[in-house]
Amino acid sequence: MIRNGITLSNLEGKYLGRTDEPLCESGRAGLLQLAREYRYPGVDHVFSSPLKRCMDTAKILYPESPIDTIAEFSEVDFGDFEGKTTEELEGDSLYREWLKGGSDACPPHGESNRAFASRICNHFIKVADSMVFSGVQNTAIITGGGAIMTILSAFGVPQLPMNEWLTPAGCGYTLLLSPSLWASHKKIEVYCDIPEKELTKEEEAMFWDWYPEE
Repeated sequence: MIRNGITLSNLEGKYLGRTDEPLCESGRAGLLQLAREYRYPGVDHVFSSPLKRCMDTAKILYPESPIDTIAEFSEVDFGDFEGKTTEELEGDSLYREWLKGGSDACPPHGESNRAFASRICNHFIKVADSMVFSGVQNTAIITGGGAIMTILSAFGVPQLPMNEWLTPAGCGYTLLLSPSLWASHKKIEVYCDIPEKELTKEEEAMFWDWYPEE
């Protein structure tokens, strides 16, 4: 599960949800540098939010992999707060109320926290179930930071509050989906950070001593 790269709105500190903005040049360069210096896990398939910033990220990190877009993995709709900075909104009483949080908190003409979580989590369940039943082994999901935090706070082991799953652009987590754990508790193990450094031969040998190939 990987967060999309940086856009111009990110650099400007603006709320960016449904606006279909591509990666900026520094966002592309940052992803390419990460891909050169670290290792992204190999996958058989990629699921991505249809927003340009996510599709751009998917094509940079997994240029040879088939990509399916999933509209439900799009970022939250910030409504009237979209495209504005905290400085522009700090005098808005509706904004201050929204910042208090809660499942029913909702930007004017936007999406409530409850609706966003329901949309994201319900579709993650469908993807996880399809992997279990189809036998697909390795899949990447590329989406926004809010979606990743929502999914992992709901299903991740260890169980942590949402803010603990905040991840930088181009980074994320490898998840281990155990069919038995998923079927019984709808939980998925958060195994390690993405991207990883390349293992030396000694480190790789040590890894397989602990996790032998079947």
